[in-house]
Amino acid sequence: MSQPPSYVLPRDYLDNVRLNLHHYLCVELFGYHTHPAIPISNTQLRVADIGTGTGVWLTDLARRLPPSVQLDGFDISLEALPFKEWLPANLRTTIWDVKTEVPDELVGVYDIVHISYFVFVLLDEEVQPVLDKVMRLLKPGGYLQWSEVDMGSFRIETTTTTTTTTTTTSVHSQPSAQETKPATTTALERLFRLSEGHDPRLRPRWVPHLASKLAAAGYQAITSDVRDAPGDLALALHDCNLMINASFARRFAVTEPVAQTLAQLMVEVERETREGACWAFTRYTVVGRKPGAAGQRCTM
Repeated sequence: MSQPPSYVLPRDYLDNVRLNLHHYLCVELFGYHTHPAIPISNTQLRVADIGTGTGVWLTDLARRLPPSVQLDGFDISLEALPFKEWLPANLRTTIWDVKTEVPDELVGVYDIVHISYFVFVLLDEEVQPVLDKVMRLLKPGGYLQWSEVDMGSFRIETTTTTTTTTTTTSVHSQPSAQETKPATTTALERLFRLSEGHDPRLRPRWVPHLASKLAAAGYQAITSDVRDAPGDLALALHDCNLMINASFARRFAVTEPVAQTLAQLMVEVERETREGACWAFTRYTVVGRKPGAAGQRCTM
């Protein structure tokens, strides 16, 4: 039996837009690029981004650090990245799958390793081996920063909708009292459950346990920053997440009836969203330090 694709979403311009938008929205939510516990004052830092995707985390970070810092992006595919000529001069990219062995030349090289949004890439049993690989990449005292969306925290946030009823007379229809009722969520619930069925990696439940997994792997000074977005930002993230469902239709060979179901659902989902309902998820940023010499603390 063939293995499922390593990445469950397509690498196309629509998904690139989603990845880039999600990055900036999450920076707005958390208020930082690197966690304040991570020292960044060393002008000779070596920073790695695992699963770099469009490279947006590195290119955004490059604008905030001196050009003497070395930034390395790793991924199993470099298709989503800008052309080399459009990247910062201190940013280099390499094809490498974090599920494979760490190349000898990368052992003990990095001050900071960043991972984000592997929730659709890793099964629960694959997280610990990745943490072990990252430990090998880090210098003694180096830091791992891992950011994820907890899909198991799925809920639908609602406001209320206000409707105006009318009464009919023999001459005109006249507006009467306004009525307030909860927003409906049937299509939003159904769309999320339908999406989960495409692949077991779309039903992950390991994110809330990430800090304990770091501890089990030997990381120290572990910090877990857990955030729920306020309403306006939650809605922006919701619109961003809806793009995933269109991506599933392009990535998986959906049958015509399934495609029709998705199209009909999206019409209802858009209506429910306009009437005051959206998906909401809790997001985590977990930081841990490799045992050894600690760097000087500096916040961004």
